[in-house]
Amino acid sequence: MAVSLTRAGTECGTEVVPGDPRYEALRRGFNQRFIATPDYVSVVSSTSEVVAALNKYLAGHRSDESLHRRITVRSGGHCYENFVCGDDVGVILDLGQMDRAYLDQEMGAYCVEAGANNWHVATHLYAPFGVALPSGSCYSVGAGGHVTGGGYGLLSRQHGLTVDYLYAVEVVVVRDGQHAEVVIARRDSPERELRNLWWAHTGGGGGNFGVVTRFWFKGLPKPPSEVLLHAVAWPWEKLKKHPERFKSLVRNYGLFFEHENTQELPKSLRGDYSDMFTLLKLTQRANGKVGLITQLDATRPDSVERLTAFLKWITKDLRIDPTPLDRRMGEHAPMGGLQVPTRLPWLTATQTLNGSGDNQCGKYKSAYMTRGFTEPMLNAIFRHLTRDGYENPQALLQVDSYGGAINLPESDDTAVYQRSSVLKLQYQTYWSWQKDSNKDGVADHHDAEVDASIAAPHLRWIREFYRDVYKDTGGVPILSPAGTTAGATPKTVTDGCYINYPDTDLDDPEWNRSGQPSHLLYYGDNYGRLQETKEYWDPRNVFRNAQSVQPFTH
Repeated sequence: MAVSLTRAGTECGTEVVPGDPRYEALRRGFNQRFIATPDYVSVVSSTSEVVAALNKYLAGHRSDESLHRRITVRSGGHCYENFVCGDDVGVILDLGQMDRAYLDQEMGAYCVEAGANNWHVATHLYAPFGVALPSGSCYSVGAGGHVTGGGYGLLSRQHGLTVDYLYAVEVVVVRDGQHAEVVIARRDSPERELRNLWWAHTGGGGGNFGVVTRFWFKGLPKPPSEVLLHAVAWPWEKLKKHPERFKSLVRNYGLFFEHENTQELPKSLRGDYSDMFTLLKLTQRANGKVGLITQLDATRPDSVERLTAFLKWITKDLRIDPTPLDRRMGEHAPMGGLQVPTRLPWLTATQTLNGSGDNQCGKYKSAYMTRGFTEPMLNAIFRHLTRDGYENPQALLQVDSYGGAINLPESDDTAVYQRSSVLKLQYQTYWSWQKDSNKDGVADHHDAEVDASIAAPHLRWIREFYRDVYKDTGGVPILSPAGTTAGATPKTVTDGCYINYPDTDLDDPEWNRSGQPSHLLYYGDNYGRLQETKEYWDPRNVFRNAQSVQPFTH
């Protein structure tokens, strides 16, 4: 087994401690709900510095001593829960300086370092090589977390998930519980343990098995030279007066991708839509509009015709004229100039969609769907987006198209279990502090620490919204029975949750009464193999969070 071992004494990177001007910025990530108080933040720029930083941390704890102050890893900083910036964090390893993306001639694969963000990867793979990762549109998300959770984006329906191209991964592990080792695990490694480690990073989630420093990808697709980008919106003023029209839009949107998956689209829509990716923005009514963003391959001669047919079909019962998408909806900025379908180079379109929103507080939830929406779901969605007592233009349910090439692999080919879904949902709400609750003359995170009312209405809204949409299945989108196939009628229309949109409420019996724990909702039948991998590579459970994979002995 090819392993290299480096003991403490190697340079540990730059350590930022309390009192350093950089400490305030580096002890938090994108989500301002969670701000840690680590002993220090270790800013590393090489694998050897990661090894040294880990060894220093481990040297401060006896082998039989509990690691009560966790060591956590940050690449882009977009963790939606307190997995990186929790109250119990002693050291944060910041991998942001490890951000190269290049062709590794020796490996015969494209190498992406864990700290590289989506936009950096897009530009550094496309400009010199003409290839792309089918990854996310949020520019500042780092590869370390995005890839390990599975990764998907606007090219995924045509080309699959990010991890479907993962060939190898470099991980710094603590196999003996006390010393760091550098391991390169390949898809075709001869040892089962190394193949398991590679497989665990194809959707097993970040921060579970070690510190990922580099990824290698083979067979990356070429994106279309040009795409059509389109964005429209419909006013809530009219939708609220006509609930059935709102529900028809959402219903037809879901049915389109359900019928596509079961090959039941009407003749007017038959054809290959796998190049089309859409984001339906179902905002809370205070936003003023709901929106739809669509991208598809403009090099196909029928692209305009197919886009027109899709829009006509999903709005056939709406009877409300579209308007420009001229306001922020979640992470996406206003796109008022795209009401007329616009032909753009793929990279330009990617930059146009490359938003992440403001650094605020946020809460998120997710769901996979194997079919369209049920009527009780539609009623709950309309009710919570329009209910009195909550006004937040930055609260929404985003419904992404899914399926296509994503569903070609089997559920155990990668750690991503969900390979039969047609929609992927992300519930989102954002807020800022806005109140000087501690009377120090400013609004900051200290106000939220003493005043629960700042976050409470937002958390209550999204929790009750989610619970009511899945009321019939215990308040969560339960996992579909194994073996659900196209054309079959499953017992449920949902298929669990996405680990890259983590939600600790899934482990709270107040909000999850389904009998399915979070690890089942995230990983399905793949959890056992993930545990086996964890037991071998991290038996001491050095790398952990509130929803991390647990070794068998814990």
